[in-house]
Amino acid sequence: MLGDDSAEIYEWAPKLETALQKVPLLTDVNLDQQQKGLETDLVIDRVTASRLGLNVREIDNTLYDAFGQRQVSVIYAAQNQYHVIMEVSPEFWQNPETLKQIYVSTSGGSVGGTQSTNALAGTVLAQVPAANSANAASTTAQIASDTARNLANNALANTGHGATSTGAPVSTSSETMVPLSAFAHFGPGNTPLAVNHQNLFVASTISFNLAPDVSLSQATAAIEDQMRQLGVPASIHGSFQGTAKVFQQSLENEPVLIAAALLAVYIVLGVLYESYVHPITILSTLPSAGVGAVLALQMFGLEFDIMALIGVILLIGIVKKNAIMMIDFALDAERSEGLSSREAIYQACLKRFRPIMMTTMAAMFGALPLAIGFGEGSELRRPLGISIVGGLLVSQPLTLYTTPVIYLYFDRFRLWMQQRWRIRHPRFAPGHLPEPGE
Repeated sequence: MLGDDSAEIYEWAPKLETALQKVPLLTDVNLDQQQKGLETDLVIDRVTASRLGLNVREIDNTLYDAFGQRQVSVIYAAQNQYHVIMEVSPEFWQNPETLKQIYVSTSGGSVGGTQSTNALAGTVLAQVPAANSANAASTTAQIASDTARNLANNALANTGHGATSTGAPVSTSSETMVPLSAFAHFGPGNTPLAVNHQNLFVASTISFNLAPDVSLSQATAAIEDQMRQLGVPASIHGSFQGTAKVFQQSLENEPVLIAAALLAVYIVLGVLYESYVHPITILSTLPSAGVGAVLALQMFGLEFDIMALIGVILLIGIVKKNAIMMIDFALDAERSEGLSSREAIYQACLKRFRPIMMTTMAAMFGALPLAIGFGEGSELRRPLGISIVGGLLVSQPLTLYTTPVIYLYFDRFRLWMQQRWRIRHPRFAPGHLPEPGE
């Protein structure tokens, strides 16, 4: 589910999930939204804060100094630089009760353009102990020298750059410390653990599995029907991903692939036999092969998947060779021996019966191991073999009887069309001598 508004996605995705869980065609319906992340919501009483001389900017800077890891200075050593990060100690991150110990200053002093922040109660400053009284003086002098150099370097480096520290005291004016709890309260809340996006849209993914004996096409139709019944707003639209998306893409391409294959076969046969009609006679054998493949798949309880479609496309080349053998012989007999179309197709059926049976049986027995195969990957090969074997079993006896009949009817249609053409255009008739002016 994709949308522009995350609030709409968070509202309608759970509704669709609940509706799909009631659909018997689907199992294991699950939504990827994770909305139960724990957070602490801080609510500021702006009237009270204003009365105490505070604004939201000062409060925000105070909280950021405590929990946001603000860089406040840079320590310049002889060979390196060290960025100084200000934050509360890690032990104070674990409990929101720490907010009760935060104080906000009303002095108006700033650290490089940010409001000054007072340390959290319990913060300890570490000191460098002297090894012994003899080295204490030298150690103190060294620390003072390093401190002075760092302050000078910071002052020079930060001049005019809006730096976060100048090395000088934060503020010399009087301060009023106001506890955060005096003008704000906090409580537990929920927040999304992640906001998923797809193509710049807020997205939620509903995953599902299929119930036994349910096809993916039935599941996708049921999901689209549920979206229509719920009345999902137009600003939210759903699209399938993963296996369901591949399935939809294959369905969109199937008619184009089959039509392209039939068109290519028609063009090749038309050029081969120099006829517009007899290629249709050859292609008339294909419906019986498709029916046989579908019946075989239903008999074994298999779906018409991509592999079954590949089997049907293979049948286009295997089955039409029966008609090619008969029609090729019949046309040659008509043109070279002067036989009638009825006699020519009859002789073709007699003399081409054995090669037709041999090629058909060879193709069928070649696909039989795929149809009865077991073991690893057999679920991928079986639809291919079953569709080929089933298509050949049904089309073989039918085409032996239907192809001669269709040939005769189409040949009569061809002769009738030629006669009509000659009547309308006598100058194109055979043996016609053109007259002057034609």
